[in-house]
Amino acid sequence: MDVRVSDILVMKKNHPCGENRFLVLRSGMDFKIRCLRCGREVMVARSKCEKNIKKILRPDEEG
Repeated sequence: MDVRVSDILVMKKNHPCGENRFLVLRSGMDFKIRCLRCGREVMVARSKCEKNIKKILRPDEEG
């Protein structure tokens, strides 16, 4: 899966604060993502994160 830094991931499950969109800060063997509502940063294993991605929003693409 092609996930890049500054992508917004729409996840299947919500963060405890209620938001389901996360900003990608770092990608590699694991992802560092930031919740767009509360600002909490989390390190998640790539395999676990990729299973829970519903949609990838790119800032450079319209729509």
